[in-house]
Amino acid sequence: MALKTPLILQPNLSCYYPPTFTCCIKPSFASGEMPQKVIGSNFSRRIGGMAAMGSVLLAGSEAIFGRQVAVGFELNMVAPDRTFEEAKSGIREHGRDLLQIKSLIEAESWREAQQLLRKNSSYLKQDIYTIIQGKPGSERPQLRKLYSDLFNNATRLDYAARDKDASRVWQCYENIVVALNDILSRI
Repeated sequence: MALKTPLILQPNLSCYYPPTFTCCIKPSFASGEMPQKVIGSNFSRRIGGMAAMGSVLLAGSEAIFGRQVAVGFELNMVAPDRTFEEAKSGIREHGRDLLQIKSLIEAESWREAQQLLRKNSSYLKQDIYTIIQGKPGSERPQLRKLYSDLFNNATRLDYAARDKDASRVWQCYENIVVALNDILSRI
């Protein structure tokens, strides 16, 4: 079988040294041919790929990381600067907000109830976690159990609302109220 040579394209521009473009034909493994090294290449495909991706990200960073796109994401899930007192007041505020889904449950606005539940429970989860970390080690297991009960019921309520099962939704809502009151009484 005849050896196939790579096709080399070189633009004829006299004002600067032109780059060398190489096109290799993929070898057939059945023939036992090994691919030839790219002529005039001082970098690997990996480095070339990383350079290309870097230039795309730098050139299009406004389009990719612009304010309009970032508004679609809620990236404020972690609040490391939050103090114990801020978390304590946040628990009360987010707890009230979480319990406002009662009106949506009564109206059987399942989708809106799910959205409000997810939003407020995520904020409440941050605050309770901060409180648990600030408590002495002897009090943590009780608070972790209540934390688990509260958010397991929030998840169950979310699924029940998705299935439009009113009796399960009310049962989970009542469990959330009990768990939230227990947590608030212990902090």
